[in-house]
Amino acid sequence: MELLNDMALFVEVVKARSFRRAAEAMGMPNSTLSRRISGLEKAIGLRLLHRTTRKIELTEAGQLYFDRCKRIVEEARLAHEQLGEMLARPSGLLRASLPVDFATIYLAPLIAEFASRYPGISFDFDLTPRQVDLISEPVDLVIRMGEPPSSNLIARKLASLPRYLYASPAYLERFGEPAHPRDLAGHECLRLRSPKTDNWTLSRPGETLEVEVGGRFQLNSVGLIRRLATLDLGIAVLAQGIVTEELANGSLRRVMQQWQASPIPVYALTETRLLPAKTQRFIEFLRERLEEG
Repeated sequence: MELLNDMALFVEVVKARSFRRAAEAMGMPNSTLSRRISGLEKAIGLRLLHRTTRKIELTEAGQLYFDRCKRIVEEARLAHEQLGEMLARPSGLLRASLPVDFATIYLAPLIAEFASRYPGISFDFDLTPRQVDLISEPVDLVIRMGEPPSSNLIARKLASLPRYLYASPAYLERFGEPAHPRDLAGHECLRLRSPKTDNWTLSRPGETLEVEVGGRFQLNSVGLIRRLATLDLGIAVLAQGIVTEELANGSLRRVMQQWQASPIPVYALTETRLLPAKTQRFIEFLRERLEEG
């Protein structure tokens, strides 16, 4: 990169036919510019310019070098301009791996909004809970819920979603409404399969408790947990944004209003920090919208 920069400086000096004018045009000290060109000549092993007090002239080697450098510098500048246009109007195929339920329930309207905003981007989404290899598989990013495992991947936190307890009115009418986390021991709890399936951590201002819970259902699908809760089968811990429709139509309501479950983080995982515009914009958009929610 330093060689390309020095080539660009050399081209500007030749165009201006003066170190002073070129230095003024580029906003750098004349002495610095002269030192950089001298270093370039030393690295090449040939004199490129004849310097006098009144003007500069190209040597034979300098003329050949200028003809080549001018094309290279112009190509580099054009590449930067084109990349700038891509950043302003991202395009191309965005390939992402998304959690099934989170994408279907929570991300779908956000994806629709993003697609409308950037018509030049097309999408290839793999909805799967499996571990995706970002190095060997053709995937630009992975969205996952929960703390990411230790790895060489770049993890960007998109949000931390608050979670509360919900149940259907019919379930609460039949089995009663718990008033304290300890009361959950006597209820059907719809549990997400995890290393702590049988324990829920609940908190309110100034107090945090871990309680043992049980019930007939443990699942690996947030969507099915939500659906079973609407069918009067138990109490569920769910992110608020996932049950917006159910709260509005009355099929679910929040219980134990003072208490909430531990928030669940959402991460975007990529192989590198150097992202194409389509991927960068998608991550920024999701972070913005999820934080609003």
